Amino acid sequence: MTDARPEQHRVTISDPQVMRALAHPARMAIMEHLSTMEGGATATECAEIAGLSPSATSYHLRELAKFGLIEEAPSRGDARERVWQAFSPSYHIESGQDADSEARAAELALTEAHLARDNQRARDWMRRAPDEPPDWYQAAWFSDSLLQVTADELVELNQAVQALLDPYRRRLRRDPPEGSRTVAVQYRALPID
Repeated sequence: MTDARPEQHRVTISDPQVMRALAHPARMAIMEHLSTMEGGATATECAEIAGLSPSATSYHLRELAKFGLIEEAPSRGDARERVWQAFSPSYHIESGQDADSEARAAELALTEAHLARDNQRARDWMRRAPDEPPDWYQAAWFSDSLLQVTADELVELNQAVQALLDPYRRRLRRDPPEGSRTVAVQYRALPID
């Protein structure tokens, strides 16, 4: 059983400058972390996630704040400690069909950065899979299916998949069951010709 909080507003990012600001592996890791953290995190806490020093992480946090992607969170009581939180727990990248070449290039760069991260996660899993507990080894799943659908059917399928995923989103679960782990799920439904 899941204890889901209501989903907050999803922000659409179409500005090429903001897309370029996000197309950095450390910033993607920071955004992912802050999007799932209640109460935010400090530069030192984000540094561990991003694999950088706290001072380098502070730079990336300031850049993300400059573009309105994160904001200062309420203090935890130590005035010297700066706590950051995501402006929105969910964002969507879309330059639009009529976007100019600059916006298209920025969207492509950000998409490629996400794909590289997702592919690295899959490679990391494959390397460590033999050492995983049997239940997790059996639960992991790779699938590639070719479907024959109309555009309307694809919209319906996408909505159904999202509805299945929603109750398990890390940022929405207050008390995940004991033994739960963070799992990366990539879902793509793209026409091929």
